[in-house]
Amino acid sequence: MRKLIQFKNIVKEFDGQLVLKGINLDIYENEFVTLLGPSGCGKTTLLRILGGFLTPDEGQVIFDNEDITQLPPYKREINTVFQKYALFPHLNVYENVAFGLTIKKEPKDVIQQKVMRMLKLVGLEDYGERKVTEMSGGQQQRVAIARALVNEPMVLLLDEPLGALDLKMRKEMQHELKKIQKEVGITFVFVTHDQEEALTMSDKIVVMKDGGIQQIGSPTDIYNEPVNEYVAKFIGESNIIDGVMVKDEEVIFEDKHFACLDKGFAPNEKVDVVIRPEDLDIVPKENGKLKGIVKSVLFKGVHYETIVETRAGTSITVQMRVSEDKPVVNTEANEMMSANDFYLDISDIDELTDSDIIARANAQAWDAKTEDWISINKVEYNIEPANGTYPVTFSTQAGTMISANMIVRDVNRIVSKEYQEEIFAVNFFQKVDEIKESMALDTDLKTWANASAWSLEDDSAVEITEVVYDFDPENIEPGVYDVTFKTEGYEYMVDTTDRYEVGDEVGLLFGPEDIHIMKKGGY
Repeated sequence: MRKLIQFKNIVKEFDGQLVLKGINLDIYENEFVTLLGPSGCGKTTLLRILGGFLTPDEGQVIFDNEDITQLPPYKREINTVFQKYALFPHLNVYENVAFGLTIKKEPKDVIQQKVMRMLKLVGLEDYGERKVTEMSGGQQQRVAIARALVNEPMVLLLDEPLGALDLKMRKEMQHELKKIQKEVGITFVFVTHDQEEALTMSDKIVVMKDGGIQQIGSPTDIYNEPVNEYVAKFIGESNIIDGVMVKDEEVIFEDKHFACLDKGFAPNEKVDVVIRPEDLDIVPKENGKLKGIVKSVLFKGVHYETIVETRAGTSITVQMRVSEDKPVVNTEANEMMSANDFYLDISDIDELTDSDIIARANAQAWDAKTEDWISINKVEYNIEPANGTYPVTFSTQAGTMISANMIVRDVNRIVSKEYQEEIFAVNFFQKVDEIKESMALDTDLKTWANASAWSLEDDSAVEITEVVYDFDPENIEPGVYDVTFKTEGYEYMVDTTDRYEVGDEVGLLFGPEDIHIMKKGGY
Protein backbone atom coordinates (compact mmCIF):
# COMPACT_ATOMS: atom_id res chain seq x y z
CA MET A 1 0.00 0.00 0.00
CA ARG A 2 1.04 3.58 -0.63
CA LYS A 3 2.10 5.68 2.37
CA LEU A 4 -0.38 8.58 2.44
CA ILE A 5 0.21 10.37 5.78
CA GLN A 6 3.37 10.77 7.84
CA PHE A 7 3.55 12.37 11.29
CA LYS A 8 7.20 13.21 11.94
CA ASN A 9 8.17 14.00 15.54
CA ILE A 10 4.96 15.92 16.28
CA VAL A 11 5.17 17.94 19.52
CA LYS A 12 2.33 20.06 20.90
CA GLU A 13 2.16 22.01 24.14
CA PHE A 14 -0.77 23.78 25.83
CA ASP A 15 -0.17 26.13 28.77
CA GLY A 16 3.23 24.61 29.49
CA GLN A 17 1.96 21.03 29.39
CA LEU A 18 3.15 18.61 26.71
CA VAL A 19 0.11 17.09 25.04
CA LEU A 20 1.99 15.31 22.23
CA LYS A 21 5.54 14.09 22.89
CA GLY A 22 7.22 13.49 19.55
CA ILE A 23 4.64 11.43 17.66
CA ASN A 24 5.87 9.41 14.68
CA LEU A 25 3.18 7.57 12.73
CA ASP A 26 2.59 6.39 9.15
CA ILE A 27 -0.91 5.93 7.70
CA TYR A 28 -1.44 4.16 4.40
CA GLU A 29 -3.92 4.62 1.57
CA ASN A 30 -7.40 3.09 2.14
CA GLU A 31 -6.64 2.16 5.78
CA PHE A 32 -9.16 2.43 8.59
CA VAL A 33 -6.90 3.72 11.39
CA THR A 34 -8.15 4.26 14.93
CA LEU A 35 -6.45 6.50 17.49
CA LEU A 36 -7.43 4.85 20.77
CA GLY A 37 -6.85 6.06 24.30
CA PRO A 38 -8.40 7.64 27.40
CA SER A 39 -9.44 11.28 27.65
CA GLY A 40 -6.43 13.60 27.62
CA CYS A 41 -4.05 11.18 25.88
CA GLY A 42 -3.62 13.49 22.85
CA LYS A 43 -5.60 11.60 20.20
CA THR A 44 -7.99 14.45 19.30
CA THR A 45 -5.09 16.94 19.28
CA LEU A 46 -3.28 14.75 16.75
CA LEU A 47 -6.44 14.52 14.64
CA ARG A 48 -6.89 18.30 14.69
CA ILE A 49 -3.27 18.78 13.62
CA LEU A 50 -3.92 16.48 10.66
CA GLY A 51 -7.07 18.41 9.81
CA GLY A 52 -5.22 21.74 9.94
CA PHE A 53 -7.14 23.13 12.91
CA LEU A 54 -3.98 23.17 15.06
CA THR A 55 -0.32 23.70 14.20
CA PRO A 56 2.34 21.57 15.93
CA ASP A 57 5.07 23.28 17.94
CA GLU A 58 7.58 20.90 16.39
CA GLY A 59 7.53 18.32 13.63
CA GLN A 60 6.02 17.86 10.19
CA VAL A 61 2.82 16.50 8.69
CA ILE A 62 3.50 14.94 5.28
CA PHE A 63 0.46 14.26 3.10
CA ASP A 64 0.89 12.44 -0.21
CA ASN A 65 4.62 13.39 -0.19
CA GLU A 66 3.84 17.09 0.45
CA ASP A 67 4.56 19.02 3.67
CA ILE A 68 1.16 20.38 4.74
CA THR A 69 2.15 21.42 8.28
CA GLN A 70 1.32 25.10 7.64
CA LEU A 71 -1.45 24.51 5.09
CA PRO A 72 -4.92 25.80 6.16
CA PRO A 73 -7.78 23.27 6.49
CA TYR A 74 -9.66 24.35 3.35
CA LYS A 75 -6.62 23.59 1.18
CA ARG A 76 -6.24 20.02 2.47
CA GLU A 77 -7.91 17.04 0.81
CA ILE A 78 -9.20 16.09 4.23
CA ASN A 79 -12.70 16.39 5.71
CA THR A 80 -13.80 16.01 9.32
CA VAL A 81 -16.90 14.58 11.01
CA PHE A 82 -17.20 15.98 14.53
CA GLN A 83 -18.87 14.38 17.54
CA LYS A 84 -21.71 16.92 17.47
CA TYR A 85 -21.97 16.69 13.66
CA ALA A 86 -22.20 20.53 13.21
CA LEU A 87 -25.16 20.28 10.81
CA PHE A 88 -26.96 23.44 9.70
CA PRO A 89 -30.38 23.36 11.41
CA HIS A 90 -31.97 25.79 8.91
CA LEU A 91 -31.13 23.52 5.94
CA ASN A 92 -32.73 20.21 5.03
CA VAL A 93 -30.79 16.98 4.50
CA TYR A 94 -30.15 17.57 0.79
CA GLU A 95 -29.00 21.15 1.35
CA ASN A 96 -26.65 20.11 4.20
CA VAL A 97 -24.97 17.50 2.03
CA ALA A 98 -24.77 19.84 -0.96
CA PHE A 99 -23.38 22.79 1.03
CA GLY A 100 -19.69 22.25 0.23
CA LEU A 101 -20.35 21.66 -3.46
CA THR A 102 -22.52 24.79 -3.62
CA ILE A 103 -19.69 26.86 -2.11
CA LYS A 104 -17.41 25.48 -4.83
CA LYS A 105 -20.04 26.63 -7.40
CA GLU A 106 -20.27 23.23 -9.08
CA PRO A 107 -23.06 22.80 -11.68
CA LYS A 108 -26.48 21.95 -10.22
CA ASP A 109 -26.79 18.70 -12.14
CA VAL A 110 -23.37 17.57 -10.89
CA ILE A 111 -24.33 18.55 -7.33
CA GLN A 112 -27.58 16.58 -7.57
CA GLN A 113 -25.82 13.52 -8.93
CA LYS A 114 -23.16 13.54 -6.21
CA VAL A 115 -25.57 14.30 -3.36
CA MET A 116 -28.01 11.54 -4.33
CA ARG A 117 -25.17 9.05 -4.65
CA MET A 118 -23.98 9.91 -1.13
CA LEU A 119 -27.48 9.80 0.35
CA LYS A 120 -27.94 6.36 -1.18
CA LEU A 121 -24.59 5.27 0.19
CA VAL A 122 -25.62 6.17 3.76
CA GLY A 123 -29.18 4.84 3.34
CA LEU A 124 -30.96 8.22 3.30
CA GLU A 125 -31.98 8.54 -0.37
CA ASP A 126 -35.63 9.12 0.64
CA TYR A 127 -34.83 11.79 3.26
CA GLY A 128 -33.55 14.65 1.12
CA GLU A 129 -36.38 17.04 2.01
CA ARG A 130 -36.40 16.15 5.70
CA LYS A 131 -35.29 18.76 8.26
CA VAL A 132 -32.17 17.61 10.08
CA THR A 133 -33.73 18.64 13.39
CA GLU A 134 -36.44 16.00 12.84
CA MET A 135 -33.95 13.15 12.46
CA SER A 136 -32.53 10.71 15.00
CA GLY A 137 -28.94 10.87 16.21
CA GLY A 138 -27.93 7.99 13.94
CA GLN A 139 -29.56 9.63 10.93
CA GLN A 140 -27.90 12.97 11.68
CA GLN A 141 -24.55 11.20 11.84
CA ARG A 142 -25.17 9.68 8.40
CA VAL A 143 -25.94 13.15 7.05
CA ALA A 144 -22.66 14.46 8.49
CA ILE A 145 -20.75 11.59 6.89
CA ALA A 146 -22.45 12.13 3.51
CA ARG A 147 -21.66 15.86 3.68
CA ALA A 148 -18.00 15.09 4.34
CA LEU A 149 -17.70 12.38 1.68
CA VAL A 150 -19.49 14.28 -1.08
CA ASN A 151 -16.42 16.52 -1.42
CA GLU A 152 -14.41 13.42 -2.37
CA PRO A 153 -11.60 13.88 0.16
CA MET A 154 -8.62 11.54 0.20
CA VAL A 155 -8.97 11.23 4.00
CA LEU A 156 -11.96 11.40 6.34
CA LEU A 157 -11.35 12.29 9.99
CA LEU A 158 -13.91 11.15 12.55
CA ASP A 159 -13.66 12.61 16.07
CA GLU A 160 -15.65 10.26 18.35
CA PRO A 161 -18.70 10.50 16.05
CA LEU A 162 -20.56 7.64 17.80
CA GLY A 163 -20.30 9.05 21.31
CA ALA A 164 -23.81 10.57 21.37
CA LEU A 165 -25.59 7.41 20.17
CA ASP A 166 -27.24 4.73 22.29
CA LEU A 167 -25.61 1.29 22.48
CA LYS A 168 -27.76 -0.41 19.83
CA MET A 169 -27.38 2.45 17.34
CA ARG A 170 -23.66 2.70 18.06
CA LYS A 171 -23.11 -0.97 17.21
CA GLU A 172 -25.12 -0.61 14.00
CA MET A 173 -23.14 2.45 12.95
CA GLN A 174 -19.82 0.70 13.63
CA HIS A 175 -20.64 -1.81 10.92
CA GLU A 176 -22.09 0.88 8.64
CA LEU A 177 -18.97 3.03 8.88
CA LYS A 178 -16.70 0.12 8.05
CA LYS A 179 -18.94 -0.79 5.10
CA ILE A 180 -18.93 2.82 3.82
CA GLN A 181 -15.14 3.05 4.16
CA LYS A 182 -14.65 -0.09 2.10
CA GLU A 183 -17.14 1.07 -0.54
CA VAL A 184 -15.72 4.58 -1.05
CA GLY A 185 -12.13 3.30 -0.79
CA ILE A 186 -10.61 6.22 1.13
CA THR A 187 -8.55 6.49 4.31
CA PHE A 188 -10.51 6.88 7.55
CA VAL A 189 -8.79 8.19 10.70
CA PHE A 190 -11.08 7.55 13.65
CA VAL A 191 -10.73 8.77 17.24
CA THR A 192 -12.33 6.88 20.14
CA HIS A 193 -11.81 5.82 23.74
CA ASP A 194 -14.04 2.76 23.21
CA GLN A 195 -11.93 -0.40 22.91
CA GLU A 196 -14.71 -2.50 21.37
CA GLU A 197 -15.29 0.16 18.72
CA ALA A 198 -11.60 0.12 17.80
CA LEU A 199 -11.41 -3.68 17.63
CA THR A 200 -14.59 -3.92 15.53
CA MET A 201 -13.82 -1.31 12.89
CA SER A 202 -10.07 -0.86 12.45
CA ASP A 203 -7.42 -2.14 10.09
CA LYS A 204 -4.82 -0.56 12.38
CA ILE A 205 -5.07 0.63 15.99
CA VAL A 206 -2.77 3.25 17.53
CA VAL A 207 -2.94 2.99 21.33
CA MET A 208 -2.03 6.28 23.01
CA LYS A 209 -1.28 7.34 26.58
CA ASP A 210 -0.07 10.67 27.98
CA GLY A 211 0.82 12.13 24.60
CA GLY A 212 2.77 9.14 23.37
CA ILE A 213 2.15 5.98 21.35
CA GLN A 214 2.20 2.73 23.32
CA GLN A 215 1.59 0.26 20.48
CA ILE A 216 0.62 0.18 16.80
CA GLY A 217 -0.86 -2.94 15.23
CA SER A 218 -3.84 -4.80 13.85
CA PRO A 219 -6.76 -5.45 16.23
CA THR A 220 -5.61 -9.08 16.51
CA ASP A 221 -2.03 -8.08 17.33
CA ILE A 222 -3.08 -5.45 19.86
CA TYR A 223 -5.48 -7.84 21.60
CA ASN A 224 -3.41 -11.02 21.55
CA GLU A 225 0.10 -9.56 21.82
CA PRO A 226 -0.02 -6.39 23.95
CA VAL A 227 3.44 -4.91 24.45
CA ASN A 228 2.88 -3.80 28.04
CA GLU A 229 0.49 -3.86 30.98
CA TYR A 230 -1.18 -0.60 29.98
CA VAL A 231 -2.21 -1.92 26.55
CA ALA A 232 -3.25 -5.29 27.98
CA LYS A 233 -5.54 -3.66 30.54
CA PHE A 234 -6.87 -1.00 28.19
CA ILE A 235 -7.77 -3.44 25.41
CA GLY A 236 -10.27 -5.75 27.07
CA GLU A 237 -9.99 -7.70 30.29
CA SER A 238 -6.70 -9.44 31.08
CA ASN A 239 -5.23 -11.73 33.68
CA ILE A 240 -1.71 -10.40 34.31
CA ILE A 241 0.66 -12.53 36.41
CA ASP A 242 4.28 -12.07 37.46
CA GLY A 243 6.54 -14.53 35.68
CA VAL A 244 10.10 -15.40 34.73
CA MET A 245 11.09 -16.24 31.17
CA VAL A 246 13.46 -19.16 31.75
CA LYS A 247 14.37 -19.44 28.07
CA ASP A 248 12.69 -19.19 24.68
CA GLU A 249 9.22 -20.79 24.79
CA GLU A 250 9.39 -21.56 28.52
CA VAL A 251 8.00 -19.40 31.33
CA ILE A 252 7.54 -19.82 35.08
CA PHE A 253 4.58 -18.37 36.94
CA GLU A 254 2.93 -19.48 40.17
CA ASP A 255 6.11 -21.54 40.72
CA LYS A 256 5.31 -23.82 37.76
CA HIS A 257 6.95 -24.21 34.35
CA PHE A 258 4.75 -23.71 31.27
CA ALA A 259 5.39 -23.91 27.54
CA CYS A 260 4.60 -20.76 25.55
CA LEU A 261 5.25 -19.44 22.03
CA ASP A 262 7.23 -16.31 22.90
CA LYS A 263 10.93 -15.77 22.20
CA GLY A 264 13.59 -13.09 22.39
CA PHE A 265 13.74 -12.50 26.16
CA ALA A 266 16.90 -12.70 28.24
CA PRO A 267 17.40 -15.92 30.24
CA ASN A 268 15.53 -15.68 33.56
CA GLU A 269 14.13 -12.24 32.68
CA LYS A 270 11.24 -11.13 34.87
CA VAL A 271 8.12 -10.65 32.72
CA ASP A 272 4.38 -10.12 32.85
CA VAL A 273 2.28 -13.06 31.70
CA VAL A 274 -1.07 -12.29 30.03
CA ILE A 275 -3.91 -14.80 29.68
CA ARG A 276 -7.23 -13.50 28.35
CA PRO A 277 -10.41 -14.62 30.19
CA GLU A 278 -11.82 -16.36 27.11
CA ASP A 279 -8.61 -18.41 26.72
CA LEU A 280 -9.06 -20.13 30.09
CA ASP A 281 -11.21 -23.24 30.57
CA ILE A 282 -12.61 -24.38 33.90
CA VAL A 283 -12.17 -28.14 34.30
CA PRO A 284 -12.28 -30.68 37.14
CA LYS A 285 -9.65 -29.88 39.74
CA GLU A 286 -7.47 -32.90 38.96
CA ASN A 287 -7.32 -31.97 35.24
CA GLY A 288 -6.23 -28.35 35.65
CA LYS A 289 -2.76 -26.91 35.16
CA LEU A 290 -3.66 -24.60 38.06
CA LYS A 291 -6.08 -25.31 40.91
CA GLY A 292 -8.31 -22.84 42.66
CA ILE A 293 -11.59 -21.92 44.30
CA VAL A 294 -14.47 -20.04 42.67
CA LYS A 295 -14.76 -16.66 44.45
CA SER A 296 -17.53 -14.97 42.43
CA VAL A 297 -19.85 -15.53 39.46
CA LEU A 298 -21.45 -12.76 37.42
CA PHE A 299 -23.90 -13.43 34.58
CA LYS A 300 -23.05 -11.27 31.56
CA GLY A 301 -25.87 -12.26 29.19
CA VAL A 302 -24.13 -14.86 26.99
CA HIS A 303 -21.49 -16.06 29.45
CA TYR A 304 -20.57 -16.11 33.12
CA GLU A 305 -17.68 -13.95 34.34
CA THR A 306 -16.17 -16.31 36.90
CA ILE A 307 -13.35 -15.37 39.28
CA VAL A 308 -11.12 -18.27 40.36
CA GLU A 309 -8.61 -17.71 43.16
CA THR A 310 -5.53 -19.94 42.84
CA ARG A 311 -3.58 -18.28 45.63
CA ALA A 312 -5.02 -16.30 48.52
CA GLY A 313 -1.77 -14.64 49.52
CA THR A 314 -0.49 -14.40 53.10
CA SER A 315 -2.37 -12.10 55.47
CA ILE A 316 -2.18 -10.83 59.03
CA THR A 317 -4.78 -8.92 61.04
CA VAL A 318 -3.96 -6.45 63.79
CA GLN A 319 -5.98 -4.16 66.02
CA MET A 320 -5.94 -0.40 65.69
CA ARG A 321 -7.11 1.38 68.84
CA VAL A 322 -8.39 4.84 67.97
CA SER A 323 -8.79 7.66 70.49
CA GLU A 324 -9.43 11.39 70.50
CA ASP A 325 -6.37 13.62 70.61
CA LYS A 326 -6.20 15.11 74.13
CA PRO A 327 -2.87 16.91 74.46
CA VAL A 328 -1.34 18.00 77.75
CA VAL A 329 -1.28 21.80 78.15
CA ASN A 330 1.48 23.63 80.04
CA THR A 331 0.12 27.17 80.31
CA GLU A 332 3.21 28.55 82.06
CA ALA A 333 5.56 27.41 79.29
CA ASN A 334 2.92 27.95 76.60
CA GLU A 335 3.49 24.37 75.39
CA MET A 336 1.29 21.47 74.36
CA MET A 337 2.24 17.81 74.12
CA SER A 338 0.70 14.52 72.96
CA ALA A 339 1.66 10.82 72.80
CA ASN A 340 0.00 7.47 72.05
CA ASP A 341 0.18 4.13 73.80
CA PHE A 342 1.95 1.64 71.55
CA TYR A 343 2.79 -2.05 71.18
CA LEU A 344 6.24 -3.67 71.16
CA ASP A 345 7.46 -7.16 70.32
CA ILE A 346 9.68 -8.77 72.94
CA SER A 347 12.37 -9.06 70.28
CA ASP A 348 12.42 -5.25 69.85
CA ILE A 349 13.36 -4.49 73.47
CA ASP A 350 17.12 -5.14 73.22
CA GLU A 351 17.60 -2.58 70.44
CA LEU A 352 15.07 -0.01 71.70
CA THR A 353 16.27 3.62 71.62
CA ASP A 354 14.73 6.89 72.78
CA SER A 355 14.19 7.87 69.13
CA ASP A 356 12.35 4.59 68.49
CA ILE A 357 10.07 5.16 71.47
CA ILE A 358 9.28 8.77 70.42
CA ALA A 359 8.45 7.55 66.91
CA ARG A 360 6.38 4.57 68.07
CA ALA A 361 4.40 6.76 70.48
CA ASN A 362 4.11 9.53 67.88
CA ALA A 363 5.15 11.83 70.74
CA GLN A 364 5.03 15.52 69.82
CA ALA A 365 5.45 18.88 71.56
CA TRP A 366 4.64 22.29 70.11
CA ASP A 367 4.25 25.97 70.95
CA ALA A 368 0.59 26.66 71.78
CA LYS A 369 0.58 30.02 69.94
CA THR A 370 2.88 29.56 66.93
CA GLU A 371 2.44 25.75 66.61
CA ASP A 372 6.20 25.47 66.02
CA TRP A 373 7.61 22.08 67.00
CA ILE A 374 9.51 21.78 70.30
CA SER A 375 12.13 19.12 70.99
CA ILE A 376 11.47 16.27 73.40
CA ASN A 377 14.69 16.14 75.40
CA LYS A 378 13.97 13.36 77.92
CA VAL A 379 12.40 9.87 77.67
CA GLU A 380 12.05 7.97 80.97
CA TYR A 381 11.01 4.32 81.27
CA ASN A 382 11.84 1.00 82.88
CA ILE A 383 11.11 -2.04 80.73
CA GLU A 384 11.69 -5.79 81.15
CA PRO A 385 12.04 -8.46 78.40
CA ALA A 386 8.63 -9.92 79.29
CA ASN A 387 5.03 -9.41 78.25
CA GLY A 388 3.37 -6.58 80.13
CA THR A 389 2.54 -2.89 80.22
CA TYR A 390 5.32 -0.38 80.93
CA PRO A 391 4.84 3.37 81.38
CA VAL A 392 7.05 5.85 79.56
CA THR A 393 7.25 9.61 80.21
CA PHE A 394 8.25 12.24 77.65
CA SER A 395 9.50 15.71 78.74
CA THR A 396 10.58 18.98 77.18
CA GLN A 397 13.28 21.35 78.46
CA ALA A 398 10.54 23.58 79.94
CA GLY A 399 9.13 20.70 81.98
CA THR A 400 6.04 19.81 79.90
CA MET A 401 5.39 16.08 80.46
CA ILE A 402 3.12 13.37 79.15
CA SER A 403 2.97 9.62 79.83
CA ALA A 404 2.01 6.71 77.62
CA ASN A 405 2.14 2.92 77.85
CA MET A 406 4.50 0.53 76.07
CA ILE A 407 2.61 -2.76 75.75
CA VAL A 408 4.93 -5.72 75.17
CA ARG A 409 3.51 -8.77 73.37
CA ASP A 410 4.88 -11.84 71.65
CA VAL A 411 5.97 -11.37 68.05
CA ASN A 412 2.96 -11.07 65.76
CA ARG A 413 3.94 -13.06 62.64
CA ILE A 414 2.23 -15.35 60.16
CA VAL A 415 4.30 -17.95 58.32
CA SER A 416 2.98 -19.50 55.10
CA LYS A 417 4.82 -22.71 54.28
CA GLU A 418 2.68 -23.07 51.15
CA TYR A 419 3.86 -19.76 49.70
CA GLN A 420 7.23 -19.73 51.51
CA GLU A 421 6.75 -16.27 52.92
CA GLU A 422 6.28 -14.53 56.25
CA ILE A 423 4.30 -11.44 57.16
CA PHE A 424 4.65 -9.27 60.25
CA ALA A 425 2.65 -6.40 61.81
CA VAL A 426 1.92 -5.00 65.27
CA ASN A 427 -1.21 -3.77 66.97
CA PHE A 428 -1.13 -0.01 67.25
CA PHE A 429 -2.78 3.09 68.65
CA GLN A 430 -3.79 6.10 66.60
CA LYS A 431 -5.63 9.40 66.98
CA VAL A 432 -8.85 10.26 65.15
CA ASP A 433 -7.35 13.38 63.58
CA GLU A 434 -4.26 11.52 62.29
CA ILE A 435 -6.51 9.10 60.39
CA LYS A 436 -8.84 11.79 59.05
CA GLU A 437 -5.93 13.92 57.84
CA SER A 438 -3.99 11.07 56.21
CA MET A 439 -3.32 11.70 52.50
CA ALA A 440 -2.30 8.08 51.79
CA LEU A 441 -4.02 5.97 54.41
CA ASP A 442 -2.95 2.53 53.14
CA THR A 443 0.70 3.59 53.28
CA ASP A 444 0.26 5.21 56.70
CA LEU A 445 -1.47 2.11 58.10
CA LYS A 446 1.47 -0.03 56.94
CA THR A 447 3.87 2.42 58.63
CA TRP A 448 1.90 2.65 61.88
CA ALA A 449 1.65 -1.16 62.08
CA ASN A 450 5.28 -1.60 60.99
CA ALA A 451 3.87 -4.10 58.48
CA SER A 452 6.34 -6.02 56.29
CA ALA A 453 6.67 -9.35 54.50
CA TRP A 454 9.56 -11.35 53.08
CA SER A 455 10.43 -14.58 51.31
CA LEU A 456 11.58 -17.53 53.42
CA GLU A 457 13.67 -18.76 50.50
CA ASP A 458 16.04 -15.81 50.08
CA ASP A 459 14.88 -13.18 52.65
CA SER A 460 13.93 -10.79 49.82
CA ALA A 461 11.13 -8.31 50.52
CA VAL A 462 7.60 -9.29 49.46
CA GLU A 463 5.21 -6.48 48.67
CA ILE A 464 2.11 -6.00 50.77
CA THR A 465 -0.38 -5.31 48.00
CA GLU A 466 -3.64 -4.93 49.91
CA VAL A 467 -4.76 -3.21 53.11
CA VAL A 468 -8.28 -4.10 54.28
CA TYR A 469 -10.32 -2.24 56.91
CA ASP A 470 -14.00 -1.73 57.62
CA PHE A 471 -14.15 1.89 58.78
CA ASP A 472 -14.82 5.18 56.98
CA PRO A 473 -11.64 7.26 57.42
CA GLU A 474 -13.52 10.55 57.08
CA ASN A 475 -16.03 9.70 59.81
CA ILE A 476 -14.05 7.42 62.12
CA GLU A 477 -14.95 7.43 65.83
CA PRO A 478 -12.85 6.29 68.83
CA GLY A 479 -12.85 2.51 69.14
CA VAL A 480 -11.04 -0.69 68.17
CA TYR A 481 -10.76 -1.64 64.49
CA ASP A 482 -9.29 -4.63 62.64
CA VAL A 483 -6.76 -3.88 59.91
CA THR A 484 -5.58 -6.69 57.59
CA PHE A 485 -2.42 -6.64 55.50
CA LYS A 486 -2.09 -9.06 52.57
CA THR A 487 0.61 -10.11 50.17
CA GLU A 488 -0.34 -10.62 46.54
CA GLY A 489 -2.70 -13.45 45.72
CA TYR A 490 -3.66 -14.66 42.28
CA GLU A 491 -7.14 -14.43 40.84
CA TYR A 492 -8.11 -15.31 37.28
CA MET A 493 -11.13 -14.00 35.42
CA VAL A 494 -12.67 -16.70 33.23
CA ASP A 495 -15.38 -16.25 30.60
CA THR A 496 -17.39 -19.46 30.45
CA THR A 497 -20.87 -20.56 29.37
CA ASP A 498 -20.97 -23.06 32.25
CA ARG A 499 -22.20 -21.95 35.64
CA TYR A 500 -20.17 -22.71 38.77
CA GLU A 501 -20.99 -21.99 42.39
CA VAL A 502 -18.96 -19.86 44.77
CA GLY A 503 -16.70 -22.19 46.76
CA ASP A 504 -16.36 -24.84 44.04
CA GLU A 505 -12.87 -26.33 43.81
CA VAL A 506 -11.86 -26.28 40.14
CA GLY A 507 -8.93 -26.50 37.76
CA LEU A 508 -7.84 -24.02 35.10
CA LEU A 509 -6.71 -25.30 31.70
CA PHE A 510 -4.85 -23.39 28.97
CA GLY A 511 -2.34 -24.08 26.22
CA PRO A 512 0.97 -22.56 25.07
CA GLU A 513 -0.88 -20.44 22.48
CA ASP A 514 -3.00 -18.87 25.25
CA ILE A 515 0.03 -17.48 27.13
CA HIS A 516 1.35 -14.08 26.02
CA ILE A 517 4.56 -12.59 27.45
CA MET A 518 5.23 -8.87 27.99
CA LYS A 519 8.28 -7.00 29.20
CA LYS A 520 8.11 -5.49 32.68
CA GLY A 521 7.86 -1.79 33.41
CA GLY A 522 5.62 -0.69 30.54
CA TYR A 523 2.61 0.73 32.31
